[in-house]
Amino acid sequence: MNEDAIIRKLRRNASLIGDDCAVIQAPRNQDLLFTTDFSIEGVHFTRASPAEQIGQRAVARSLSDIAAMGGRPLYCLVSIALAGWSDQRWIDGFYRGVNKLLRQTKTHLAGGDISHAKQLVLDVMLCGSVAKGKALRRSGARPGDIIYVSGPLGGWRHKSEIVPRLDIGRKLIGKATSCMDISDGLALDLHRLCLASGVAAEIDSVPLLEGATIEQALQDGEDYELLYTAQPKCRVPGIRIGTIRKGNGVLRYRGKKLQPIGYDHLQQRS
Repeated sequence: MNEDAIIRKLRRNASLIGDDCAVIQAPRNQDLLFTTDFSIEGVHFTRASPAEQIGQRAVARSLSDIAAMGGRPLYCLVSIALAGWSDQRWIDGFYRGVNKLLRQTKTHLAGGDISHAKQLVLDVMLCGSVAKGKALRRSGARPGDIIYVSGPLGGWRHKSEIVPRLDIGRKLIGKATSCMDISDGLALDLHRLCLASGVAAEIDSVPLLEGATIEQALQDGEDYELLYTAQPKCRVPGIRIGTIRKGNGVLRYRGKKLQPIGYDHLQQRS
């Protein structure tokens, strides 16, 4: 197994790979969206995790960011630092997971990089597009807006598969006043949305995944559902969980102050 052999395999289904850069024509009347996410052994997965699942989740996390902006995914770059234990069988399984989700979302693999490290590290970069000036942002929520989530919450313990809400994100264009995805827990991510918009939030109820507790839904993270706001008379998909209030980042759950606790990568370092 060597780098050239891996690249030759990838080129069979990814015609953009081969030169020093992929050459892509920019879409007309569209804003481009770029996002990137690490997936790191010991942080996001273990060696015991199925290779195909690792590939699927690595891509899904970046696709969720595109969904949160109301965008459509276009191209993907996958960079991988291989550990000594990752053999050809593992690599094949990993790219099966990557390519399966890329095909489902009509996203093209456009390249990446290959190196080695003591632990396996993945970096997935996504390029998407959205109609010019129509991207959903965190900064548009206003007092009186209704708060929604795209599905039940419960955190990583209760969600084995990430489903990027690309369809819902596109339906929110022109309707949602603000939007983001829930990666670090509802409490922390809603706090971030409120700070960006200069508002506060009152949560009335939280839809839970089977077996999940309210604490896990509020704090554990990796739900990758969309969190968004809309004016009261605007009909949008999703589940209503509360209301935007005047303030600056303050959260309340059923009348009691809620601390913005969630998953913080820098606080979780060992």
